[in-house]
Amino acid sequence: MFGKAIYALLISLVATAGFSWFIWSLCQTDKKADINSNIKTIANVEEAGIAQAVFKSDKSVSPVRVINAYPKLTFDSPVEYTYANDGTNRVFVVEQTGRIKVFDNNANSSAAQIYLDIRKNVAYGGEMGLLGLAFHPKFNENGFFFVNYTKDNPRETVVSRFKASSVDASTIDPKSEVILFKFRQPYSNHNGGKVLFGPDGYLYVSTGDGGSGGDPKNNGQDRSSWLGKILRIDVNSTEKGNYGIPADNPFANNKEGFREEIFAYGLRNPWRISFDEQGQLWAGDVGQNEIEEIDIVTKGGNYGWRIKEGRADYNSDNNPSPKNLIEPIWQYSHSQGNVSITGGVVYRGSQNPSLRGKYIYADYASGRVWALKPDGNKAGSNQEIVSRAGAISAFGEDQKHELYMCDLGDGKILKLVENQQ
Repeated sequence: MFGKAIYALLISLVATAGFSWFIWSLCQTDKKADINSNIKTIANVEEAGIAQAVFKSDKSVSPVRVINAYPKLTFDSPVEYTYANDGTNRVFVVEQTGRIKVFDNNANSSAAQIYLDIRKNVAYGGEMGLLGLAFHPKFNENGFFFVNYTKDNPRETVVSRFKASSVDASTIDPKSEVILFKFRQPYSNHNGGKVLFGPDGYLYVSTGDGGSGGDPKNNGQDRSSWLGKILRIDVNSTEKGNYGIPADNPFANNKEGFREEIFAYGLRNPWRISFDEQGQLWAGDVGQNEIEEIDIVTKGGNYGWRIKEGRADYNSDNNPSPKNLIEPIWQYSHSQGNVSITGGVVYRGSQNPSLRGKYIYADYASGRVWALKPDGNKAGSNQEIVSRAGAISAFGEDQKHELYMCDLGDGKILKLVENQQ
């Protein structure tokens, strides 16, 4: 375990003790995986397509550089960047410590106001904290937004709703919180934490396997557990108190004791997930000792953990592989300082035309950023576009679907800009 933390330190990205703990906990390990010798390695990126393909470096991407999107602003451990689709130019940054800040989406913005402060409720440290924010599709009408955070005594994940007193309110009353659900976290790492609305209007929630290393409780494969899953709920229903189960959820009304909230399972730590323009759900799933993976998540899908780490056998002796395991669209090995994927988004903005339609993601430890060009439900090409952007904890979009990156270590919001030819 501790050896991997030292390894992360040696790549010279650690600025503070808290920062090094975040890297350690994100990549917590317990033993070496049994790597399948059939995995094909190309330029330190390993093929893991759902269907076999010939992978080539995509030279169609123009050279890009990273800039500080808001030079006059800094944040305390930013882990989310988003907007409310409320007709204003406001954007929001989630600080892991337990605050949400709001400011005008302008490069010259010099002040960010505290929108919500729930630090008293949040257990912060490592991978715990305030981890996700999603505004209701009808925020303009109801003022609702949803968060995902970790609390202590007992240690639990909480998914809850807050209400703005008006759409243009500058601050939110913490007492407006309504808890949708919560569940125990056996360890302090692998909390997942993303919340977002899909094109179907349902709320999706990513959860890690509960932590430690190697998923000792086999939560990823246990469909009675909240952990190691993508959950999907109807926040406009009161069937289960403050939410309901979509009728087409894969385990809705099952008689086997499976959680009806489950949309997909077999995940280790899907720290960040996102939808593309076609409605496909993408997940960057943080690996164990050897492999980081990218998945296209489908309803009812089993993504293999802890039976598999990527395409490689991990704990298959104790878990005979079901026939329905879905392999990653892409994976990469722990080489050159790459040890922890940060899932990104498929770019749909206009300022970087050569990136449009490509999945932009990063490695938190090495700081590398890549552009993966999908070919249906498999990867067509993959190209490194930035060699070191920072400690990228999350990707986000603004009102015009331009892409931003949260740098946890320096507290900055970064942006990709194509170099002028």
